[in-house]
Amino acid sequence: MNIDDRRLIAECVAGHTPAFGTLVRRYQDRLFNAVLRVVDNAEDAADVVQEAFINAFQSLNSFKGDSEFFTWLYRIAFNAAISLKRKQKAVLSIDWGREDKVTAEPEDRSEFTRPGTALERSEEDAQLLAALGRLSAEHRVVLVLKDLEGQKYEEIAEILAVPIGTVRSRLHRARLELRDLLQPGE
Repeated sequence: MNIDDRRLIAECVAGHTPAFGTLVRRYQDRLFNAVLRVVDNAEDAADVVQEAFINAFQSLNSFKGDSEFFTWLYRIAFNAAISLKRKQKAVLSIDWGREDKVTAEPEDRSEFTRPGTALERSEEDAQLLAALGRLSAEHRVVLVLKDLEGQKYEEIAEILAVPIGTVRSRLHRARLELRDLLQPGE
């Protein structure tokens, strides 16, 4: 485990709560970006990240240090994100054209890009985000962790508290489902 994280955790457990603020500042952006890819809504992602930090703070005494602090925090956040997605799945949404959806990268205005490239990339990103949104929470999370966040199978298994074989099978099924959703004419 990161020595600085270990020191900050020890300080926080000893009653110096500003040390936890340092951990929050260190990991909040990275955690937000990862969760955003799962929940597909900036407000929901902010809520999940805030809930994860609150839960982590309240459970800091139970953190054993067997894994990285961020891995432990990821687990808390992704469990909250999955719970949120399950709750939302039960609600039918008719607002397909929401403006608060995640948008693609801004257009690259450099002289080295050909006209239309940013638009094509934007359309592809929108299709990918829409397809990700149609995956189950379990499939979406494993895809985000592996393919977008670059986590190792072992880390994903630890974050999700499932065997590595389950991670591999979910990832395989998720990629197949995503491929089917992205096929032309779908």
